[in-house]
Amino acid sequence: MRHLDDIEAWSARSETEMATLSGRTPPALRAVLTEWPLVSAPMAEVLTGASRAAVQRNLAWMETRGLIREVTGQGRYRMWRAAN
Repeated sequence: MRHLDDIEAWSARSETEMATLSGRTPPALRAVLTEWPLVSAPMAEVLTGASRAAVQRNLAWMETRGLIREVTGQGRYRMWRAAN
C-alpha cells in the first residue's frame, strides 16, 4: 500500500512539474512510469506510441529534474524508475 501511495504522490508531483511541456508524450510517459516499476526507452516508445527521440528527450528532461532515476548504470540497455 505504501508503494501505491508513493506512486500516487509521484504522479501528482510530476504532473505539476511537467505542466509546462506540450505534446502527448509527457502525459503518456508519466502514465507508463506510474504503471510499470522499471521502464526502458524502447518499452516506453512502444507503450506511448511516441518516437524514440521524443521518449529519450522527455526521459532526459525528467531525469534532470529529479522525477526519475536511471537504475542500471549503463550506457546501453538503460532502465528508469520514478524517483521518490
